[in-house]
Amino acid sequence: MRRFAKPTEGSWTEHHPELGTDPVSYRDSISPEVYEQEREAIFKRAWLNVGRVEQIPRKGAYFTKELKVVNTSIIVVHTTSGAIKAFHNVCRHRGNKLVWDTMPLEETSGMCRQFTCKYHGWRYDLDGNLTFVQQEDEFFDLDKNRYGLVEVHCDVWEGFIFVNVAQEPAQSLREFLGPMITELQGYPFGQMTSRWQYRSVVNANWKLFLDAFQEFYHAPILHGNQTPWDFRVAAARAGFEAPHYRIDGPHRLVSTSGVRPWEMGPEMRKPIEGIVEGSLFGPWEPRDLGELPTGVNPANCDPWGLDSFQLFPNFAIVIWSQGWYLTYHYWPTSHDSHIFEGTLYFPEPRTPSERVAQELAAVSFKEYALQDASTLEATHTMIGTGVVENFLLNDQEVLIRHFHKETAGWIADYYDHAKAKG
Repeated sequence: MRRFAKPTEGSWTEHHPELGTDPVSYRDSISPEVYEQEREAIFKRAWLNVGRVEQIPRKGAYFTKELKVVNTSIIVVHTTSGAIKAFHNVCRHRGNKLVWDTMPLEETSGMCRQFTCKYHGWRYDLDGNLTFVQQEDEFFDLDKNRYGLVEVHCDVWEGFIFVNVAQEPAQSLREFLGPMITELQGYPFGQMTSRWQYRSVVNANWKLFLDAFQEFYHAPILHGNQTPWDFRVAAARAGFEAPHYRIDGPHRLVSTSGVRPWEMGPEMRKPIEGIVEGSLFGPWEPRDLGELPTGVNPANCDPWGLDSFQLFPNFAIVIWSQGWYLTYHYWPTSHDSHIFEGTLYFPEPRTPSERVAQELAAVSFKEYALQDASTLEATHTMIGTGVVENFLLNDQEVLIRHFHKETAGWIADYYDHAKAKG
């Protein structure tokens, strides 16, 4: 286990010599060969978050998830016994996709008592058992008990649903998450049922977008237009440095200090923020969530802004000091494209003004995310020219060093084991 603690002297990177300080290659972000290795060595072995239990609150509720990176579609269902299970979305008869709505390649959700194939009418119960075969006596020695849906390893932690498509995961979900993440146990994720989601196809490697959320060095420049002119100029000159970085196994954390928008003068904020008493940080009057677990704000920042937990390989949980959280997913679709999903979770609004304050945070987040995404296609294209082979990273970009080193380590470990087996 590797973990960051705030250094008493020197820089973050210098306290972790295994990461080095040399310029780094970004070949792993533009190589089709590396992408194929990531599919086998990372995404087919790691635990992947696919949603939350609030999406399937009742028995019979289900949703599908398209996982192109591992070449499958899955069904996640709340079974009659109350368990959450996942299955490959394929009928055992002729391989038809079992659950879909009007477009076979689009995700869907709903309620049902059983799954029925649209092709020949085979039926499966919510536990994946084959229960009905049209003209069953036409088949040869058919034993329905042998032809249930193919199950995917599935586990739930604090309401987050994870799957692992390996035949046998190397670690349990909790072992994979490690203490930095499991110390968040007890945070009231389940109380955040006001949900906002954005989804976009990005023509760039998935790691490039993930890199953008592991440092705040870019914030005064790229997001400068989101703030009034005087504050923007001052911020650009002074820069921004997060006060805490931490690594635990393959996962990473960056915490930031914060601002209290209601204490800022009107010249430092947008007029709409004062009107609705909300901003990117969320509603100014946060809900009392009670005592928070020790994993939240581990650096004891005061004032505290947010904790951005980067769960390997492609999932982030960002907990905001204003009493809400958001998640990011980066789903690779090729070496030069991925799907970005951003989802915001708030407590249910009690008044219209709370609803509007949440909506302003959601709209502000979308604007920031679009600004982050605006650079990615150009970045991917220019790295791909090969004109520059190595790139500089500063001390605030230490988590980027770790992330790319970790992906390379998973690939090397996988192929070393494969070679040893002959």
